[in-house]
Amino acid sequence: MNWKKNAIAAGFGLFRATGLHRLAGDIFRGRGIILTFHRVRPSPQTAFAPNALLEIAPDFFDAVLTRLRETGLALVSLDEAMFRLVTGEGGPFAALTFDDGFRDLPDHALPALERHDAPATFYIAPGLADRAARLWWVELEEAIRRLDRVELDLDGARLFLPARDDGEKSAAFERVYWLLRGGGDERLLAAVAQLSAKAGINAQKLVEENCLGWDELRELADHELATIGAHTMTHPRLASLPVEAARREMAESRDRLEKEFGRTIRHFAYPYGDADSAGPREFTLATEVGFATATTTRPGMIFPEHASHLFALPRLSVNGLWQDLASFDVLLSGAPFALWNGGRRLNVG
Repeated sequence: MNWKKNAIAAGFGLFRATGLHRLAGDIFRGRGIILTFHRVRPSPQTAFAPNALLEIAPDFFDAVLTRLRETGLALVSLDEAMFRLVTGEGGPFAALTFDDGFRDLPDHALPALERHDAPATFYIAPGLADRAARLWWVELEEAIRRLDRVELDLDGARLFLPARDDGEKSAAFERVYWLLRGGGDERLLAAVAQLSAKAGINAQKLVEENCLGWDELRELADHELATIGAHTMTHPRLASLPVEAARREMAESRDRLEKEFGRTIRHFAYPYGDADSAGPREFTLATEVGFATATTTRPGMIFPEHASHLFALPRLSVNGLWQDLASFDVLLSGAPFALWNGGRRLNVG
């Protein structure tokens, strides 16, 4: 998907060079935004970092929080954001969300949230805390890092890719990642397991090294700035599952989190969250399971019309490949999403 990265980079360059996003004023800003983060930690010191888009440096995270307030956005909890959206009361808002419960949250994200008095919602998949689910995208990265060639049996054919240096490893990851994303979770996990076995990776240990356990999550949940949300049991692509399996993933994650933390879990985030991973069927399921909101990763601002679509809320991903405030300002304008969505405020189909 290098074409997509190149297109995004070209778009950022165009807006920064022309200032078109500033000319739009508040037309595309809407009522507010919901931001997506995964990891906040020092940047990886390697050219082979295919998951770098999912993490930002602590200094940039702090700068993002500062810039949000400078632009007049109140940093509020997801509950407060939804209250403002539904009632029309209050000013423009930014709600912060973190997916997957990575270990760096207490060390790097939480101190910045405390400095800025910024609430956040943390979407947790209980299977990761149990060490039963897999961080397959991290597993894939680590396998390719250790191997000098990728050999994979997939769909009855054998794939051979060189992985001798950072450039070849990056190309191999990109190729394998999108080949696997095109099928179901069972196929995906089996393929990554092949590579992990060859690379000598313990998938359970990898999750333990990267994700918070239950005791640490309880400490996080007790923090005054934290809201816990559900993120399925095992982080599957819900649209690839039969309807009852998808419903169980959603309902059981809520029930387990409520049992562990002793509080009502109101909010949900669809794993991956793009249109191929969660659509109208999943939006209906989130309603039926009883959540108050559900967030996607479809890019966009929050408009008044979203008050009638609380189970298909867009989020703005703070991408680790563009860690500069000029690019972040382009996103905050809402102009790129107006172009991306063809001028539509809603993208819920």
